[in-house]
Amino acid sequence: MTQQTNPKSAGAHTAADGDRELSADEVEALVREYDSESNFRNLVGPTAMLVTIASVALSLFHVYTAGFGLLNEVMHRTIHLSFVMGLIFLVFPRKRAIATPKLWVESLIFAGFYLYILYDIAMTLPPSTLKTVFVVVVMALVALTLPVNLKDADPGKVAVRDWVFAAFGAGFSAYLTIFFKHIFIDNVGSPPEPVYMMGVIAIIMTLEATRRTMGPMLAWIGIGCLLYALVGPYLPGILAHRGYSITRIVNHLFIGTEGIYGVAVGVVATYVFHFVLFGILAQMSGLGQLFIDLATIIAGRASGGSAKVSVVSSGFFGMISGSPIANTVTTGAFTIPLMKKSGFSGRFAGAVEASASCGGQITPPIMGASAFVMTEMLGIPYNELILIAIVPACFHYIAILLMVHLEAKKLGLEGLSKDKIPQFGAVLKKSWHLFIPLGVMVAMLLMQYTPFLAAFWGIILTIAFSYVPLVMRALGNTDMDTSTVLTPPRLVRGFEDGAKFALAIGAACACVGFLLGMTTLTGLGFKFSGAVVQLAHDVAGVIIGLDFTGLLSENGMALFFGLIFVAIACIIMGAGIPTTPTYIILASIAAPALMEFDVPLVATHFFVFYFGVLADVTPPVALAAYAAAGLARSEPMSTGTTAFRLSMGKALVPFMFIYAPSLLFVNFTWVEFITALLSGLLGILALSAAYIGWFRRDLVLWEKVALTLAGLLLISTYWAAIAVGVLTLAFVLFRPGTRTSMV
Repeated sequence: MTQQTNPKSAGAHTAADGDRELSADEVEALVREYDSESNFRNLVGPTAMLVTIASVALSLFHVYTAGFGLLNEVMHRTIHLSFVMGLIFLVFPRKRAIATPKLWVESLIFAGFYLYILYDIAMTLPPSTLKTVFVVVVMALVALTLPVNLKDADPGKVAVRDWVFAAFGAGFSAYLTIFFKHIFIDNVGSPPEPVYMMGVIAIIMTLEATRRTMGPMLAWIGIGCLLYALVGPYLPGILAHRGYSITRIVNHLFIGTEGIYGVAVGVVATYVFHFVLFGILAQMSGLGQLFIDLATIIAGRASGGSAKVSVVSSGFFGMISGSPIANTVTTGAFTIPLMKKSGFSGRFAGAVEASASCGGQITPPIMGASAFVMTEMLGIPYNELILIAIVPACFHYIAILLMVHLEAKKLGLEGLSKDKIPQFGAVLKKSWHLFIPLGVMVAMLLMQYTPFLAAFWGIILTIAFSYVPLVMRALGNTDMDTSTVLTPPRLVRGFEDGAKFALAIGAACACVGFLLGMTTLTGLGFKFSGAVVQLAHDVAGVIIGLDFTGLLSENGMALFFGLIFVAIACIIMGAGIPTTPTYIILASIAAPALMEFDVPLVATHFFVFYFGVLADVTPPVALAAYAAAGLARSEPMSTGTTAFRLSMGKALVPFMFIYAPSLLFVNFTWVEFITALLSGLLGILALSAAYIGWFRRDLVLWEKVALTLAGLLLISTYWAAIAVGVLTLAFVLFRPGTRTSMV
């Protein structure tokens, strides 16, 4: 989610009947506006047919390899990326129909960098006809990247330049696939000259595909990494290194699995694609509506039941959806109007939906794409990662539910009426078959089958069991919805949508390969770690110098400030980049900094993961919150601020498991686990009451401040700090002489 949409544009989604549910077209328009990963062209004619065939072929390739065996990693990744890069330029339009001065400046900088790479590589190649053709072709390709003649262009139409980009985008990976033996076996260690030529094209097309799908932020990071490798000898202090030539950089990025075809693309091609496809097919078969029905049954009767239904349903739906924005819009189209009708403000309703939807990526058993990357980077089985993630995810949802509960009590709101809550028996009777594919897949994950095999059976069973309503209808049961059957036309559409929704993350992970490649080449991660550690100790030294009590330790303060610096870096990075590439980047360069403080490896990765997710509801680029504001017809920035406030539990949880790794079942002791669990719950209670400003009565300013401080103290593992926090909490909430009402 990198396209920085103007928040005020959400005001365009106004209507006289502001509490009504949006139509399917309006929901799709919101997704397109705020989720750049879903901003597909409306293709027609032969082009639409070609895209459908290629998308279905890509989906079938992954389904087949998941069930019957993967290819060798290089071949598998190059085939995957051939389809992905080729489809991107046909499926995604350019970001702007009119070339702005800013776009011109940006494009000229990128073009200048491309020409520099071309010049440097061309100088190393001996004269030949092939070299001449290569130079002419790349110069023409660079010229096409400039935003020329876009004023009257239709962004939904595939222009000639897009066909050219599609051909070269698919071509650089197809080259490695076709000539695999010649490059990787016959000439291993001494690539032929055409490899370097195709490597230049690969860099250009990867950056352009990233700009096309994600916006410029991630592409700028990619260029920055390449420049860092080039200018190393001229950098000061800890940042300096020996420097590398373009030839060495191209070879490192394009050949092997250290760059473009590294772990990021590998995880997408091996795991993520399959679960994206499963999520699409499961939703088409009715699983999304089942989640909403179950959430309504579970939480609908409680005080503020409409908002609690939003939290629970978003958690359910988030388990099969990797996109916070898509989750927000899909469930929010139903829950936000319901919350507003129940008495919540549009601002609060949108914030609840956005905050809850962002929790899906951290919620077992499926979680988001980042979880599969984490298993690769940490080298731990996925079933273990699921168990590790349980307690932190529970904290997140408990915090949101508690704030929703306090807000509902503050406003005097009741639960949903009985007629709006479906009967469990009726829901089970018409939707029982939808539990089987999901249950089998989760069981296989817990039984340590490979994730892609679990996804394979999840996909196959989803398709097979979608026909149960037809069978039951033939047997006389008319309660089941036959419109959710995955008939051949709907299955083709599902395979096509599954491929399309995996394109943007594929481009992003290919670009992240630039950072991973340059990190291994230059040691960037260790340099960043050293800088963070040094800065943290410097700040800690200043604080210790001002401490007249002698209670603070330099190592403890250095760890605290190190966590603060890394958290800020995560939020800033995540403000313009989706969670998965954000996590990969920060896990490569920021997480090692925390390891310098003897923080367990799993805890460091979960720390950056959580703050990367938090960026989707952190203004000024809180795109999930802005999408929710479009549904709620509320002011986007205030909705984003409220969503961030509701996500405070998610912001505190990473600090809790850093100080108490037992919450992640790392270095586990029952004493630490129970202490951290109880103090964490009390800390969430304190912060929830402070931010809502109510607990059995309205709270005054000093009480809110005291509760905030108590909440911060309760995330500590020091008994003295916990005791002070508990006493402060008890005094403020239950002090004598105050009139209270029941919670």
